[in-house]
Amino acid sequence: MAEAHQAVAFQFTVTPEGVDVRLSREALKQIYLSGVAAWKKRFARIRNSVLTGVYPATPSSWLVVVMATVSSMYCRIDLSMGLVCHIRRYLPGCRYLSFQHRTLLSAALFSTGVWLSGILLCRQSLKLLLSYHGWMFEPHGKMSRSTRVWVALVKVMSGRKPMLYSFQTSLPKLPVPSVEATIHRYLESVRPLLEDEKYLKMEALAQAFQQHTAPRLQKFLVLKSWWAPNYVSDWWEEFVYLRGRGPIMVNSNYYAMDFLYVTPSPLQAARAGNTVHAILLYRRKLDREEIPPVKALGIVPMCSYQMERMFNTTRIPGMKSDTLQHVLESKHLAVYHKGRFYKLWLYQGGKLLKPRDLELQFQRILDDPSPPQPGEEKLAALTAGERRVPKESMPGAGEWGTVSLGDPMLGGTGPASCRWASPAGRPPKCGHGLGRGGDLGLAGGGREECQGGRIRILAWVCPSLLIGLSNMPPSHLARVPWAEARARFFSQGKNKVSLDAIERAAFFLALDEEAQGYERDREDSMDRYGKSLLHGRCYDRWFDKSFTLVVYKNGKVGTNAEHSWADAPIIGHLWEFMLGTDIFHLGYSEGGHCCGEPSPALAPPQRLQWDIPEECRKVIDSSYRVAKALADDVDFHVFPFTNFGKGLIKRFKISPDAFIQISLQLAHFRDKGSFCLTYEASMTRLFREGRTETVRSCTRESTAFVRSMMDPARGQLERLQLLQVAAEKHQHMYRLAMTGAGIDRHLFCLYVVSRYLRVESPFLAQVLAEPWRLSTSQTPQQQIKMFDMEKNQDHVSSGGGFGPVADDGYGVSYIIAGENLITFHISSKFSSPETDSRRFGRNIRQAMLDIADLFNLPASKVAN
Repeated sequence: MAEAHQAVAFQFTVTPEGVDVRLSREALKQIYLSGVAAWKKRFARIRNSVLTGVYPATPSSWLVVVMATVSSMYCRIDLSMGLVCHIRRYLPGCRYLSFQHRTLLSAALFSTGVWLSGILLCRQSLKLLLSYHGWMFEPHGKMSRSTRVWVALVKVMSGRKPMLYSFQTSLPKLPVPSVEATIHRYLESVRPLLEDEKYLKMEALAQAFQQHTAPRLQKFLVLKSWWAPNYVSDWWEEFVYLRGRGPIMVNSNYYAMDFLYVTPSPLQAARAGNTVHAILLYRRKLDREEIPPVKALGIVPMCSYQMERMFNTTRIPGMKSDTLQHVLESKHLAVYHKGRFYKLWLYQGGKLLKPRDLELQFQRILDDPSPPQPGEEKLAALTAGERRVPKESMPGAGEWGTVSLGDPMLGGTGPASCRWASPAGRPPKCGHGLGRGGDLGLAGGGREECQGGRIRILAWVCPSLLIGLSNMPPSHLARVPWAEARARFFSQGKNKVSLDAIERAAFFLALDEEAQGYERDREDSMDRYGKSLLHGRCYDRWFDKSFTLVVYKNGKVGTNAEHSWADAPIIGHLWEFMLGTDIFHLGYSEGGHCCGEPSPALAPPQRLQWDIPEECRKVIDSSYRVAKALADDVDFHVFPFTNFGKGLIKRFKISPDAFIQISLQLAHFRDKGSFCLTYEASMTRLFREGRTETVRSCTRESTAFVRSMMDPARGQLERLQLLQVAAEKHQHMYRLAMTGAGIDRHLFCLYVVSRYLRVESPFLAQVLAEPWRLSTSQTPQQQIKMFDMEKNQDHVSSGGGFGPVADDGYGVSYIIAGENLITFHISSKFSSPETDSRRFGRNIRQAMLDIADLFNLPASKVAN
């Protein structure tokens, strides 16, 4: 109780003699210092807004313009061509403003107008320059004269020392492709996947859509592109992420790993202290906008808007749609350990706690012997289960018909078929209670299968989003979900106070009881590490927080990130900063502790208090069972490929990404004996508020190469030529996606417009129902140079991964780390007889080696 009393600024006691008031000077001092720090932050935000608002100019440049104008007037040179006199004529006369004062004021107003006009001109010029993307399509290592001139102009117009958001208003808007171009590229992408008859049907649907339906939809989309900063991003965030009603654990959230070979400290509390402090240093730089904007090739600025909601952000469940809650400032951290929740203050006297103080606080949590409160241990399972399934959508038993995945405005994408079991000669009926059409409120389209008493939902959704996939008994659809439980049990009293402490925290920290990481003598060590970060125990991560930092018992770290607020490269930027700062700037003592001496006077972390009734505990248990079934079905395999890396691939004069993507096509064909619609995520951050676009990696060129590899009659030289053609095609598709000429985001937005207008389109319904059975993504590396990778080759990152997209498909993430390492993260489902993550991993490894062997040709043949 002593610590609690210290936190009170004053105490009073009512006695017969009067009121006895006692003040705590230390508490008042802390309140005063916190207030000063808060005001400093407000002034810093105002200052940053001004500097960003006038960039590429500076406030001092305004003074230079004013002085130049006034000096010219004293030299009797009228640079304003009479405008200063004209402005002076309209200024109101008063006794406090002499003629000379009005002249100076007129000169200042004229100079301000010239200065602001110059800023607008520079921004528009830079926007025009950044709209040019021809540089991306030029051969690697070669640059045309026009591109050289363009590079010089961009450098000049970009100014000096830009802040994080300095280029936001200068970035061009994402262009809306023509319908003709999108449909042409779409038909080209599905041609190698469809038989002739199916392709002709799809072509007919596409032509009918292009001629009759698309022109009207396109007009509305173009209109939106004129009005909105980005015609895709807001709909993408809302309809694909926030309106998704399936579990976000596994299906949407993704993870990032620690160093592969190195663990800076084996002490859990010490590693947590350094990593948390490093993350808060990053947040401070982010608040001050001191992080330089990411630039492609070090020249072209990329959009930074996704970074705004990195901290102090939580996804709040809703009945029909979730929302993102972002608070401007948060001074505490939410911590979970052994079923207990804590609130830990990150500042003392307005100053950030040092790593050694944080280590002390975390050690106090680890040493706390108190047990969890009733219902507290698995409380976070609510964030892992279903978002909401309306009871009114439940079909009636014994009825038959079509199950609907619902209107996309509610998260669905149209009709879905259900397989019905029926005796011969009788109307088909479902013996598991599904029949009447209903809105299941799931993001995605596809079909719903009722087999053996289990509902199996297959969604079309973008594989990096992974929303709307579940595999659960129909009985679970009627339970009280997270959104309703939050409104019913956590809207008042101590439960509301404790929930607010979690949702308004800077981020969430889980002090895990297990040891994880790469072990050379354990083949499945990385598999367990990946699964732990992806879903943990289903109740020891707060999946709604923008990200959860996980610190394991042996000092290894990782993170689980919610997807709606930003994409993986944003978390990757923070993660690189944290890892580099942790080991190369903060460091540890010889015993593995954080550097410095702790302050024992710190008040210990505060246990959050809960009053969870029995009915709420049943909801928690129900959510846990749903999440546990989903997590147990995930088949994960992570392996480092060390035979070669991008160093050797570049010697082949092939893009490393294209090499890996073609290897995945070969591996998949060997694994399943067929090709499939393949998704690769690319960024559109060259445009304002850009997020992602799809690269359809399974092309006619890549399938031709794969078939040549499977045909023993083909020679190595022919295979090599086909490989080079396939790699060039892949690079071209990737560049088109990055420059706003992709396929899937345009079709997605056309579909949203069609649903708003209540226009039916068989073509769009067919396109969006196609499953992505191979979804891939490359984890970016070295976005910021925190250390020299060549000199510290042991400090390579393991990258990150995500869950499977389709029930019968694979999710593959890879990171090209250094010159000689590529780490693959493969996910699938145990319940599918068609997939096996370890088998696919072996096929990937063999495909990489086989393609590399093609280059073992005599030099004369390679030259030819």
